[in-house]
Amino acid sequence: MKNILFYLGFATLITHELDAMTQSEWKLLFILRSLPEQIASSAFVVIHIPLIAALLWLTNNESQSIKTFSRIALAAFLIIHSGLHKLLENHPDYTFNSWLSLWLIYGGGLLGFLYLIQVFIYWQRSGNVGLWHDDVDSN
Repeated sequence: MKNILFYLGFATLITHELDAMTQSEWKLLFILRSLPEQIASSAFVVIHIPLIAALLWLTNNESQSIKTFSRIALAAFLIIHSGLHKLLENHPDYTFNSWLSLWLIYGGGLLGFLYLIQVFIYWQRSGNVGLWHDDVDSN
């Protein structure tokens, strides 16, 4: 169940980034918003290549401790990401108002939260609350 929640959450984040292209999300980002439109939009796309590659590598790493930590960190980021969008919703360049955009943003946050609950429950049941337990993401 944890893996399903994690992969669904990750998928909402990646799909949100597709939606973010249509919403010109770079206009909300500190560094990119000061660049010319064509450069900012291209940079936004190109930055996602190493970012997504790194996230795929970390969250599927052969090292169980790296895999576990990175999945927990990504799940926490999904929650934080939802909060950031909530804080930005009154910004003049904020256009994530469709049901699809909102579902991807807040659905991702919910999936991240549910994943973290599943990890906590697993740790409680196993009697091991250490982050580096070998089997935390094996089921």
